[in-house]
Amino acid sequence: MTDLADRRGAETQVYQPAEDTRLLAEAAVSEIEPPARVLDVGTGSGYVAATVADETGADVVGSDLNPYAVRQAADRGVPVVRSDLVSAFRDGAFDAVVFNPPYLPRDDDAAREDWMEVALSGGDDGRAVVEPFLDDVGRVLAPDGFALVLVSTLTGVDEVIEYAGERGFSAVAVREESFPFETLSVLKLWK
Repeated sequence: MTDLADRRGAETQVYQPAEDTRLLAEAAVSEIEPPARVLDVGTGSGYVAATVADETGADVVGSDLNPYAVRQAADRGVPVVRSDLVSAFRDGAFDAVVFNPPYLPRDDDAAREDWMEVALSGGDDGRAVVEPFLDDVGRVLAPDGFALVLVSTLTGVDEVIEYAGERGFSAVAVREESFPFETLSVLKLWK
């Protein structure tokens, strides 16, 4: 009984698939071709990783800092590593990296008391996790590799593109979806 209770409690600590998750998965499926080696950063429930693996045949691994997410993704059958962004991976290891970052602007001083807050909060401007990701993702990409990053108008799409450009990336939006309070875009970034 305890194991079942632990699993149910863990679900409240892991970001579950929503509109943004599905948009990123759709973009990844349309952009990734086997035999690609793919990393799903911040894999959460493992939905994007599992979808990409199932629909493209690519070799996909997930990573997440949240231990509950690591367990949930593994339960879904996703090979997963506990890691902060791409820090656990070697240079040039992936043909594609996909990432649905925490992008909601939140007060930097607000308490990050649980894993769901960590999964949602992108800091004061919504880019507190996106920028460190962009600083290091180029290191783990193979020479012709690319990253797919979900961003919101709440985060500042132009600001993310500018920041990526300062790190040597070209960018194009490959998917967009509008909602009453924001537009979500999946950016494809390559060097």
